[in-house]
Amino acid sequence: MSKKTLVMGASNNPDRYSYLAVNRLLGKGHEVVAIGKQGDEVAGIPIDREPKKYEDVDTVTMYLNPTNQKQYYDFISDLKPKRVIFNPGAENLEFEKMLQSKGIQTQEACTLVLLSTGQY
Repeated sequence: MSKKTLVMGASNNPDRYSYLAVNRLLGKGHEVVAIGKQGDEVAGIPIDREPKKYEDVDTVTMYLNPTNQKQYYDFISDLKPKRVIFNPGAENLEFEKMLQSKGIQTQEACTLVLLSTGQY
């Protein structure tokens, strides 16, 4: 089942985990939208520099450190995704509690591992 996923902190640098995540999500048949500070694109997916009104986002996968997440708290909450995955280095208890209070599931996990083990 395809899960539309927003990759926060997306990069077109092949050495970055967010780059790998976009490619693996697409490889598993998931629709991907992306936000990153550099813009550009990865695997044909445009990397937006500013948030847009994305529709029907199932999952947000976070590759931003907690300090850089703050500006997106309201944006992500307003998307009303089913879950937000906090990848290693992106763990943020403050934001997780805020999301959980709004009925949004949070998960401290690695998106790449979840995809490779069929748990995504």
